[in-house]
Amino acid sequence: MERLVERLEKAVERLENVCQGPGMCGDASAKGVAQYVQAFDALLAGPVAEYTKISREVGGDVQKHAEMVHAGLMSERALLVVASQHQQPAENAFSELLKPISEQIQAVQNFREKNRGSKLFNHLSAVSESIPALGWVAMAPKPGPYVKEMTDAAMFYTNRILKEYKDVDKKQVDWVKAYLSIWTELQAYIKEYHTTGLTWSKTGPVATAGAKAAPAPPAGLAPPPPGPPPPPAPVSSSTDDSASRSALFAQINRGEGITSGLRHVSDDMKTHKNPALKNQGGPVRSGPKPFTAPKPACNANPSPKAPPLLELEGKKWRVENQENATNLVISDTELKQVAYVFKCTNSTLQIKGKINSITLDNCKKLGLVFDDVVGIVEIINSRDVKVQVMGKVPTISINKTDGCHVYLSKSSLDCEIVSAKSSEMNVLIPTEGGDFTEFPVPEQFKTVWNGQKLVTTVTEIAG
Repeated sequence: MERLVERLEKAVERLENVCQGPGMCGDASAKGVAQYVQAFDALLAGPVAEYTKISREVGGDVQKHAEMVHAGLMSERALLVVASQHQQPAENAFSELLKPISEQIQAVQNFREKNRGSKLFNHLSAVSESIPALGWVAMAPKPGPYVKEMTDAAMFYTNRILKEYKDVDKKQVDWVKAYLSIWTELQAYIKEYHTTGLTWSKTGPVATAGAKAAPAPPAGLAPPPPGPPPPPAPVSSSTDDSASRSALFAQINRGEGITSGLRHVSDDMKTHKNPALKNQGGPVRSGPKPFTAPKPACNANPSPKAPPLLELEGKKWRVENQENATNLVISDTELKQVAYVFKCTNSTLQIKGKINSITLDNCKKLGLVFDDVVGIVEIINSRDVKVQVMGKVPTISINKTDGCHVYLSKSSLDCEIVSAKSSEMNVLIPTEGGDFTEFPVPEQFKTVWNGQKLVTTVTEIAG
């Protein structure tokens, strides 16, 4: 640990020496370091040092990823030195100052996408989903809640790691604790020194694009937060399968009308309006509690809405924060590409061609139509989503989702559907006449001990 702290101190010293050059940061000697820079150094020497130490012990892709995370944190430290000695710059100059951090964020995420076959993919995903937290320096006036939101994004994967290694490898559990502690400590740091945004000096020159505190580490470029993309192109009616596509979109956009063929339940048949019915006709249907998104730490003054996004970053299609967009289309796809759909509401997305995988995360009332997926389609933390398979898909995973309709094609009937902590799931199978027959996915199970092992079966629910 002492050697690690020694290396960190030397790295910090080198960054400060760079800042002393002409046109750089000015005087950044040990005596002139601002208090909030020193506090950030304590974070580097504490939780970050522990995380990098355990990552080296785990080795492999986790160690390489940790080196990238550390580089991003050092870039952020250099920006803090600039801010402590300069007045706030114009927006375009600030964007230039953010580039080293943006590049490291992109490098971390690209590394995950290039190593989807890694045995430690859950580790890479936990880091990749939360690393945008480094962009808190651009998130005024609520940088703390932004870091909290990014940390929550990692929890899905860290929970997987804990479940897999809890009684197998303590080092993996320690890794999770060390990594999450970085963002917990960063939230406390922001609350104390940068409550409403990055704190700039009241004196000194105005920062310019040339006032970089350290050379930018090599990587891609994607300044946080991303700007809005051009409006998505509308669906062309001249495609070969335009008729089937149009019919599909019309069906998805019917909303609640899609259930018009179901038997009507009158008020006198509803148990919440007639409590006496609860004791009649067998047990009352009870499934898992619908997923409810955690309440933000500060909901009195919610942070500004993130801009809508539809763009390709490396091999990853990012579709984020789309609302009431009924003609989103991704057409120029490749086999190695993946799609990540996040916080999209009342929208319809069509993905043409063959793609590696698709993830829906925190979406509501979203319709997804795709041709072929060679890996997996994941639906996480979502509500009222409809997924239509036009070609083939081997696996669909539904996790913490309330309301999910999966429309299979004739060539995808061998698809495996894995569900957990979800409710109101239905699979629709095509018939010869072109219609669909709806089948509910079981939500309630019975488990008994048969003398040798636990045996779990689906519970038949009356009514």
